[in-house]
Amino acid sequence: MAQEVFSVEQVAAKLGLHVRTVRNYVRDGRLKAVRIGKQYRIAADDLEAFTGLPVADPRPARAAELSGVVEIGDVDRATADRIATLVVASVNGPRDGGERPLRVETIHDKERSTMKIVVFGDLAAGADLLRLVASFTEGLT
Repeated sequence: MAQEVFSVEQVAAKLGLHVRTVRNYVRDGRLKAVRIGKQYRIAADDLEAFTGLPVADPRPARAAELSGVVEIGDVDRATADRIATLVVASVNGPRDGGERPLRVETIHDKERSTMKIVVFGDLAAGADLLRLVASFTEGLT
């Protein structure tokens, strides 16, 4: 398995140092590096040994997010307002620390007697909101 290596520029950015400072650390022997051609490469293990801290994975964590539209038929304005109040209260209410907030829009189409709820955000929080809307709308029939 290949070990992750960093350029002097990448190490400088990670540590918040000037590139020249990192090169001086390498030349002085304080930071172990391998010279390839005219450039230095610093192994992740050597950078960890130098800083005493683990090197964070440069790849961002894969995040999944919900984006969806719920359409509810046969809804008058008063019912749409009740559903919108329920949805907004749910979104603005207390959340677990790890959840990102949801973004929600509600639209009532008087001519078609339909309501749409547009939801963006955390999958788990969105699923909870969709279950809440489903249970509320089941009680309307």
